[in-house]
Amino acid sequence: MDLGRWFDQAAEQPASQGGGAIAGAPGVFGLTVAPDEWRRAAEDMAASGGRLLSLWSGPSGDGANCMRAAFIADARVLVASLPLAGPDVLYPGIEDLFPSAGRMQRAAADLSGLRAANGDPRPWLRHTAWPAGFQPLVHRDAPPSPEAAAFDHYAFVQVAGDGVHEIAVGPVHAGIIEPGHFRFSVVGEKVLKLEERLGYVHKGVERRFTELPLLAGHRLAARVSGDSAVACSWAYCQALEGMAGARPPARAQWLRALALEMERLANHLGDIGAIGNDAGFAFGLAQFSRLKETLLRASERALGQRYLMDFIAPGGTRIDLLPGGELSLSEALYRITYEVDTLRTIYDEHAGLRDRFVGAGIVAPILAAKLGLTGLAGRASGQAFDLRCDLPCDPYAELEPKKAARSEGDVAARVAVRFDEALESARLMQRILRELPPGAHQTAVAAPDEGAWGIGMIEGWRGPIFLSLDAGAGGSIRRCHPHDPSWQNWPAIEHAVIDNIVPDFPLINKSFNLSYSGHDL
Repeated sequence: MDLGRWFDQAAEQPASQGGGAIAGAPGVFGLTVAPDEWRRAAEDMAASGGRLLSLWSGPSGDGANCMRAAFIADARVLVASLPLAGPDVLYPGIEDLFPSAGRMQRAAADLSGLRAANGDPRPWLRHTAWPAGFQPLVHRDAPPSPEAAAFDHYAFVQVAGDGVHEIAVGPVHAGIIEPGHFRFSVVGEKVLKLEERLGYVHKGVERRFTELPLLAGHRLAARVSGDSAVACSWAYCQALEGMAGARPPARAQWLRALALEMERLANHLGDIGAIGNDAGFAFGLAQFSRLKETLLRASERALGQRYLMDFIAPGGTRIDLLPGGELSLSEALYRITYEVDTLRTIYDEHAGLRDRFVGAGIVAPILAAKLGLTGLAGRASGQAFDLRCDLPCDPYAELEPKKAARSEGDVAARVAVRFDEALESARLMQRILRELPPGAHQTAVAAPDEGAWGIGMIEGWRGPIFLSLDAGAGGSIRRCHPHDPSWQNWPAIEHAVIDNIVPDFPLINKSFNLSYSGHDL
């Protein structure tokens, strides 16, 4: 293993060949590799404890077929690009090194037709919504109607044995949740195996990016997964601004951090209440729903929106802090912090909640490391990684957030991390409001030249948001790949529920609260 040589090669490879520092997020380097190097690089990254951030299909700078993978190790990111001679050329799969890569490889095959050697041949996103020979990112004509696609039998893994039976849940769920299918193999109420199938509502987001101007793509990025609108749009703007050589004013960077921490706090407040409700503690749902509403109303008074869908824009933010907004938001945060502290004591001392939380849905640190578990769920399983601390962008190097971490890996640990992060987000927001730099909140950004490439990386509330952006001709988008951390974490739930009872699945699932939408692009 020689991890440094890959970064050394990246630094020496000309930008015209896909090498060198990539614009946008700090510490990102590109390297174009040969097929045998693709596999060796992945092996070295895995052996060194590196993480797979994302894997996706090209095109490369000249529009040719290309596979890309982003790894993070040693507080640096390596984006390896593997050019392929044609759409029928197989590339070496890496799912044995990074298990989460398996579904990413299947998605790339559905969208671009590029397939991994010895990979899982089952479709992941297609669901017979278009014929197998049609690839949305390759064929520019309208996709054929679903009726033109032949039905594919999806071969779920079968579990045999005395007393084993299957429970099929979904894909249609109650309420507003997006579709997802869960196939349980159980004996009595104990789960032996769970297999997921996702991607039922393919919205065509990655293809839609290619139909938009570069300077408008941030609005679509904000809609990749609505609960991560700030993180996704910031990642897009970070990549775009790096490509264009534009630096947002200091005030804009601090306002972005304010919005990101508000998004994190709002989601944690909602989820802590919902997790309590799944354990039969309706009082928790009522109280945390009230606190979330308090925050959303303060957000509207301070920033003009309850949900900050279009707050972040190229060059800064769409609007500045509104008059009187600082005081209103600060007062709301003071009340929220006091009540969250009180409610945490109630959650910790409630015997019924402890009985349901402790020991449920365990992902041990060793398994979490193997699966690449990330974000808040990873930090609850001994994977203390947080982009805000480990590879910070402005202004987080100055803000110095405190990293939350646990090692038990159960529902109780994930709830504890959420409490820690909610209180830390409130603290960071209070500091930002006190120390917000003066000046403009926006600067001009020009569309970068064709062939420019940028990377965005922002620690969203669920985990690291990764985005790759390639510029096309005339200010167009050649390729935009947004990546939600749910890609890494959905497979972990299949392990977390083993040996738990079926009624605990909603509780375990909510403790992760992964995105269906961000997994279906």
